[in-house]
Amino acid sequence: MNVRRLLVVLVVAIVVGACSDPLEGKVGEELYGRACAQCHGADLSGAAGPPIGPGSNADVALSDAQITNVIKVGPGAMPGFDDRLTDAQIDGLVAYLRLAQQRTEGE
Repeated sequence: MNVRRLLVVLVVAIVVGACSDPLEGKVGEELYGRACAQCHGADLSGAAGPPIGPGSNADVALSDAQITNVIKVGPGAMPGFDDRLTDAQIDGLVAYLRLAQQRTEGE
C-alpha cells in the first residue's frame, strides 16, 4: 500500500511539474533566452522576428514604454506575454534589452 501511495505522489509531482510555466521565476537574460531568443536571435540579430539589438528599430526608435507595450500586446505574429509574465519580468526584459543594445561588437 505504501508503494502505491508513493507512486501516486510521484505521478502527481511529475504532472504538476510538466504543467508549470517555463517562464515563471525567470528574469533578464535567462528570460530572454527562454521567451525571445527563438524569434529574435540569441544575439538579438533577428530570426523569425525582427532584430532588436544595437542599431535596430527597437534600439533607435522605441522608448522603454513602447517596448514594454510590444512585449505585453505582441503585435503582428508575436504573441503577447501580458498573461505569462509579471510586470517585474517585463521590466527586467526591457532592462536586459537596453543593456544588450549598448554592447558593441566584439564584447
